[in-house]
Amino acid sequence: MDLTDTQKAAVKTWINEGKSIADVQRLLREDFSISMTYMDVRFLVDDLDISFAEVEAQADAVKEADESEKDAETVEPELVDAGGNGTVSVEVDQVMRPGALVSGTVIFSDGVKLGWQLNSGGQLGLIPGDDPEYRPSPEDVQEFQVQLQSALQQQGF
Repeated sequence: MDLTDTQKAAVKTWINEGKSIADVQRLLREDFSISMTYMDVRFLVDDLDISFAEVEAQADAVKEADESEKDAETVEPELVDAGGNGTVSVEVDQVMRPGALVSGTVIFSDGVKLGWQLNSGGQLGLIPGDDPEYRPSPEDVQEFQVQLQSALQQQGF
């Protein structure tokens, strides 16, 4: 999708203000009626050659987390609270589900707990719970993906 110069400038401004990819995705939809996937927005930011200031801070936080994990005496499932409002949490299983490269559980902001798994082909899937028709909000799904990536990096994946 081609953006106008005004729209590209807005994206650059938002990133320089410290907005996340999810925030930019939401702002593009709200301000310009442009619907893009999270990954498309990430590619857009890369194409515009915009760098994130928080990337370095996140890298330092991951290194500190890795060091603190090495110092831990017990091995427990990784529980990661969502950044900001703390409404989505991700847990990585100690024993993986059959057929899964990695698996665990997620608790969404509305309190619904679902299983998740990542197969060897790189496909991420949610495992239905009590209500097979349940669908988490788009914001919760984005936060889940962010928290999952962080949890997996801390686990060495």
